[in-house]
Amino acid sequence: MTAPQPPERPSGLSAETKQQQMNILADYRENTLRRRPDLRSLFIEMTVRCNEHCRHCGSSCGDFAETDPLSGAEIVSFLEQIRRDFPLSRLRLCITGGEPLLRPDFFGIMTQASRLGFQWGMTTNGTLITPAAAKKLHEAGMRTVSVSVDGLPDSHEWFRRSPGSYEKTLSGIRALLEEGGFDHVQITSVIHHGNIGELDEMYRRFSRLGVRSWRVINIEPIGRAKEQPELLLTPQEYRRLFDFIREKRFSGPMEVCYGCSHFLGTALEHELRPWYFLCNAGVYTASITYNGDIVSCLDVERRPELVQGNIRTDRFRDVWENRFALWRTDFRKTGPCRDCDCWRWCAGDSFHTWDLDNMRPGLCLKGILF
Repeated sequence: MTAPQPPERPSGLSAETKQQQMNILADYRENTLRRRPDLRSLFIEMTVRCNEHCRHCGSSCGDFAETDPLSGAEIVSFLEQIRRDFPLSRLRLCITGGEPLLRPDFFGIMTQASRLGFQWGMTTNGTLITPAAAKKLHEAGMRTVSVSVDGLPDSHEWFRRSPGSYEKTLSGIRALLEEGGFDHVQITSVIHHGNIGELDEMYRRFSRLGVRSWRVINIEPIGRAKEQPELLLTPQEYRRLFDFIREKRFSGPMEVCYGCSHFLGTALEHELRPWYFLCNAGVYTASITYNGDIVSCLDVERRPELVQGNIRTDRFRDVWENRFALWRTDFRKTGPCRDCDCWRWCAGDSFHTWDLDNMRPGLCLKGILF
């Protein structure tokens, strides 16, 4: 029996063309971007409080007291500073948490952000989005939203340790779709060992819901997931996941795409997402934590040596232009990465899964996918 052939590449690009384009991107990273970083995405962690307690959470969010969180006035003052220092036409403001909607002053802050000229989007678990909240989000200028749904009802609620949350989340999505006026309403799903068998049924349900974009990502060995290695995917499951995304990406009204993490090898690069891999941390992306710390990516491990400043004491523009040196070098070209033939395109893969204690990637898909 002949083995089934993978679907035709959505990109239509040959391996040679891809490698030429990845080489151009690598040259740009080395010769331009690291020397003159270009802030494109600014994340603000509104809170680390959350009404769910997800088993994989990279920030270990939950229902606990915060230490010295930023006030609404401090956030707005910071945004006014960003408006003076950076062209907003090139900048996306990304709001996250925890669960952002737990802040009682959330709508006031984001209405001010919209009036200042920011285009903003949000990541949420969706459980607090009623029709009234969806209307307020529209009025506050939200352009895009990504809502987390991590499986069918039982597995979603087990994974998020939040009984009854599945229907609340889907009700939130329906409220957003019925309100309308948003550029993009997306579902994001974290796929792990326990829910990978639900991919096809998730696809059917989400398609019927009317969502037009589904971002599918693998669980990462970070945060709480490091304490539960049994949730991580096996090599066979990684291949199953990426075959599923490739097969479904443009097969219906709902686009399926992979997230930003990880170099996928020549065969899959540009097939599962509309760009080539480049870790944006510290070159395109910076983040503000709930207490004002300036960091690269909020998925990166919270370590004191990775904090570049604080918006209460430092001007963000000065920090962006003069610090972040660690993210703009080849310091990770060591261990298994030292002589890797993919280094030019991968450059150590995603910073958030880099093991700084052992100086090696915490997850590398070479040997699994290619």
